[in-house]
Amino acid sequence: MTDWELGDRSGDVEQTFAALADHVIDGLLARSPETATALGDHRFDDRLADLSEDGVGETLARIDEDLAGVDQIDDLALGQAAAVDLEILRARLAAEKLSLETIRESTWNPLVANPGSALHLLLSRDFAPVEERLESVAGRLGAVPEHLAVARDVLGEMPQVHVETALGQFEGTLGLLRGPLEDALASAPGLRSLVEPVRDAAAGALEAHLGWLRDRLESGVAARDPRLGPEKYAAKLWATLDADLTPDDVLHRAETDLVRIEGEIARAAAEYLGEPAPPPDDAGALVRRALDAVAAEGPVDDTTVLPLCVAALGTTTAFVREHDLVTVHDDAVEIVEMPEIHRGVAVAYCDAPGPLEPRALPTFFAVAPTPTGWDGARVASFYREYNASMLHNLTVHEAMPGHVLQLAHSRRCSTPSRVRTTFMSGTFVEGWAVYAEQLMAERGYDAGHGERGALAIRLQQLKMQLRMTINAILDVRVHTRGMTEDEAMRLMQVRGHQEEGEAAGKWRRALLTSTQLSTYYVGWTAVADLVADLNAANPGWTDRQVHDAVLAHGSPPPRHLRSLLGL
Repeated sequence: MTDWELGDRSGDVEQTFAALADHVIDGLLARSPETATALGDHRFDDRLADLSEDGVGETLARIDEDLAGVDQIDDLALGQAAAVDLEILRARLAAEKLSLETIRESTWNPLVANPGSALHLLLSRDFAPVEERLESVAGRLGAVPEHLAVARDVLGEMPQVHVETALGQFEGTLGLLRGPLEDALASAPGLRSLVEPVRDAAAGALEAHLGWLRDRLESGVAARDPRLGPEKYAAKLWATLDADLTPDDVLHRAETDLVRIEGEIARAAAEYLGEPAPPPDDAGALVRRALDAVAAEGPVDDTTVLPLCVAALGTTTAFVREHDLVTVHDDAVEIVEMPEIHRGVAVAYCDAPGPLEPRALPTFFAVAPTPTGWDGARVASFYREYNASMLHNLTVHEAMPGHVLQLAHSRRCSTPSRVRTTFMSGTFVEGWAVYAEQLMAERGYDAGHGERGALAIRLQQLKMQLRMTINAILDVRVHTRGMTEDEAMRLMQVRGHQEEGEAAGKWRRALLTSTQLSTYYVGWTAVADLVADLNAANPGWTDRQVHDAVLAHGSPPPRHLRSLLGL
């Protein structure tokens, strides 16, 4: 007899649901050890996921059982918070089933099988003594040869862009075995006899796998279209957003907003340059001149990018406190250079300790300098895009009051089950971070440079609004309407004012990460609308009261947050 059946006999439906949620979550963590480690549950740290057809079949059978259990819960007998958790759990199970049964990414995306992140998670955080973590590393290393053999067995035709990216990231995993792992062994030499044999075997398996991927690339076998197509994309978009929006809805709203933002950035550019607002036909050239002027005032290079982000974290935090925008939690933050295994998709990310992690660990704000091998022109283009003012805006998004602060609030949320502790909505998380950019710019954040600094930040933030709105347009048009690379590059460079290198990277990202690029735009509009409605319902509230209320319920999809806030 299961725990939730026992609970049902007692008549306590909320206890019944909490027991079911625990059962479902434990199953998910067991079958996805890397996810468990990232969340801070370390029971499965010595394992890798089972990508075999039998393993997928067992997982799908378990999901069907779990969905049947969820359907047995009387949602009308639950309190509002528990009812929200029930719906989130149901949607998560449905999304996992869709991923394994319909999208089947492990059969065509070689990035899925890279064990680099699973190893990096054990080496990058001091959640346990190094000896204990190295024992888990040894377990995962020992599983690498079979893991990669299974991957080769299940992988069919692959897209070229995915294979090219996988080659770089698998090389990064080899680098992890030579660098961070060796550093850990130097501090725990007694573990060498355990780790070195499996490390050498894993390195050999990684080299062989890299050779296999190169053969696929050079022989022309890697020719699969990376686009999902209309039906699969629409299904995955629903699973990603957990919002009642079709691809057509997202595209129509984004293309309408793009026109509005173009007008706003043209007016901001004219103000920055001290010129009259131009007619629409001439606005693009004026915006380009203003953005070039901002970039010229704050030169950045590989040696200064991380120190500038460190300084920006200090000034953004001081501004949030001074203007009392939201409660600031003093959780530890470290700004680090992005590991090679994670490069090639985004320029920065926030890596917070898992919500299930019992120890107080720092949050990493990772930034990627330019890759080795780039020529001077490409590096210069990159840092025109990520100039000093843009780095302040990026720090707002990734750290303060964006991801770092939002996730700190989320960790302090009390919920009736582990559902919202375990699962977070990317739509809400990214939506809050983009809203935070807008909030800081509208409140006059100047990076310590006065009125002209505030205008520069505002310009960069509007450019980011253009970018994330275009992200959604790219996402839908690439995967459902056959948008070409030339069309995408023209949209990003002409209407989005992006540097060529940034646009080229985003084109690759659109091919690599279907539906994720839409979370920024959809989340931003949802969070901004929600804040406006909360202000209207509570006209006497301060910024801090409104924003603390928005962040008080974890990281649920925005539609559920509305219910939790009584909107």
